[in-house]
Amino acid sequence: MSLSAPGLDAALDTSAVVTARTARRKAPRAGLRRKLTFDYVSFLLVFLGLPVAIFLIFVISPFIQAVYYSMTNWTGFSTEMDFVGVSNFVRLFQNETFLQAMGNNALLAIVVPLITLTIALIFASMITVGGPSHGQVRGLKGSSFYRVVSFFPYVIPAIVIGILWSMIYLPNGLLNGLLGLVGIDTNDFAWLGDERTAMPVTIFVIVWGMVGFYMVLFIAAIKGIPAETFEAARLDGAGRTRTIVSIVLPQIRDNVQTAYIYLGIMALDAFVYMAALNPTGGPGNTTLVMSQYLFRTAFEKGQFGLASAMGVVLAVITLVFAGLVIGLFRLIGGKDEGGRA
Repeated sequence: MSLSAPGLDAALDTSAVVTARTARRKAPRAGLRRKLTFDYVSFLLVFLGLPVAIFLIFVISPFIQAVYYSMTNWTGFSTEMDFVGVSNFVRLFQNETFLQAMGNNALLAIVVPLITLTIALIFASMITVGGPSHGQVRGLKGSSFYRVVSFFPYVIPAIVIGILWSMIYLPNGLLNGLLGLVGIDTNDFAWLGDERTAMPVTIFVIVWGMVGFYMVLFIAAIKGIPAETFEAARLDGAGRTRTIVSIVLPQIRDNVQTAYIYLGIMALDAFVYMAALNPTGGPGNTTLVMSQYLFRTAFEKGQFGLASAMGVVLAVITLVFAGLVIGLFRLIGGKDEGGRA
């Protein structure tokens, strides 16, 4: 006995027709151009075209001009200039004063970030996770006060900091006076006038002025770490030092990398601090930096072509420094999940 199901047959026929029509349709091609609507075009112009144009005009174009001027004997105050090729660069690397200034910059780029970020990390850890070893994970008592006091030097302009400390370091200044009160006779020692101490005390001033900002930066980064992570580490018996080394540093590695690059770039310049503390470059040029020598060459000697060559060298050194720091952090920390370095 067979059962007839005309409704079912009709449904199957309809389904077959729909399937056949769907199969005949072409699949949309990947990479199909998006329709150029007014909103889409305006978005591209405002958020892509305008920033790129500003970057090309105010960053790339001046750098290209500097490269061109570095290959001329331009005095900076006339329209006449002769093309001299790479002779300015040859002169630079045969100039002992410039090489000494480059060495001073390299010293600052290594020492200043290391000291500043180490102190900033210690202070940030004390303020966020350096409190009691029982109960809720928190910082030291009165940590808000420490945060304000530490950040205060950063709100002072760098030129003011430099002038202030230059007076403190005078032979009859505050530092020698305070040392005399505690029984240390410095015999009116000139801290900025001695080759042995000029650079160390200058580094101290830069660190003093910058450590507060990076401490606040690291505090914000540490507070972004889930509290459960610290609680789990505490339950596993990890002490404060172990928590900072194994939990905090890996979690804020990107912040430390960025801070090191920015602070290193600042140290490669350091013009304001050096000009305020030792405008002449210090005893035996021990505190002279490239930006100081560049300014002196351009505006005192009228050799803008040679000064432009110094600027190009400084820019290349800065780019190399940033690349080395990024590569070093990748080498030390490896790559996170998803390939993010």
